[in-house]
Amino acid sequence: MNCPVCNHSKPQIAIESQDFSLTQESFTILHCSHCSVRFTSPLPSQEAIGTYYKFIEYISHTDVKEGWMNRLYHTVRTKTLAQKTKWVQSLFTGHKGHLLDIGAGTGAFVHAMKQKGWKVTGLEPDASTRDKAFENYKIHLQSTASIHELPQNEFEVISMWHVLEHVHALKPYLSQCFKSLKQNGRLIIAVPNYTSFDAKYYKKYWAAYDLPRHLYHFSPKSMATLLNELGFEIVSLKPMWYDSFYVSLLSEKYMQSGKIGTLRAGIIGLISNLFALKDASKASSIIYEVKKQSVQDYI
Repeated sequence: MNCPVCNHSKPQIAIESQDFSLTQESFTILHCSHCSVRFTSPLPSQEAIGTYYKFIEYISHTDVKEGWMNRLYHTVRTKTLAQKTKWVQSLFTGHKGHLLDIGAGTGAFVHAMKQKGWKVTGLEPDASTRDKAFENYKIHLQSTASIHELPQNEFEVISMWHVLEHVHALKPYLSQCFKSLKQNGRLIIAVPNYTSFDAKYYKKYWAAYDLPRHLYHFSPKSMATLLNELGFEIVSLKPMWYDSFYVSLLSEKYMQSGKIGTLRAGIIGLISNLFALKDASKASSIIYEVKKQSVQDYI
């Protein structure tokens, strides 16, 4: 099996872990020494992957609010939603354009940007989740199967909030984003960072590996390699400050560490963020602000 990003041969085993959330099945995480991307093995097919999302606690799709972890998730999501919308608008001060949100889930970000006056198109693969978005916000999300039918040079912003790690067709998706993004537009990609302190601390228990729902596991180096190959360049990196705490709490849960784990999760999350204060590439999850490479870069 060759690397899905750089096609380098003979990836090495990095971690042996399992699906802690649902099936308890064992999986291997392979590491490419050339570009540093990691990927899940065996990789569930597109036909089979849906079964791994069918559990009530998959809250980004079900909006479940029972239990303190789920309530915490929704409290944090409300706060980060306001931060996301404010930041995206700041990229185009005074201009309200057309935004594409890929992997829109139950529609919270699509709704928030519509409220700000943007024209928004949302794509979501799961039919029941699209129904939930309509129930919540009266928003009609499209199936992600329609991504290759999108018009060219249409969107000021294309966002993928914790989505790229789930996508089978990694390069075709990003190539379509390149076609559909305006020349001065921005592609926003948020993904977990396996080079963060919390990832290194929790190792196979790190919740952001989320096997096998996360097919790919990115480092800043691998993201740069992938994006540059497809004609993009990274403009800036932003830390997602709450992710280190939430992921640490889930990781402690997988370790079955009890009450002491809650305290330790706070400490690990804080340490991880202290590293990210000095260098955004050390954050537990990173938002990549990406644009098309300028024309002169090809000359």
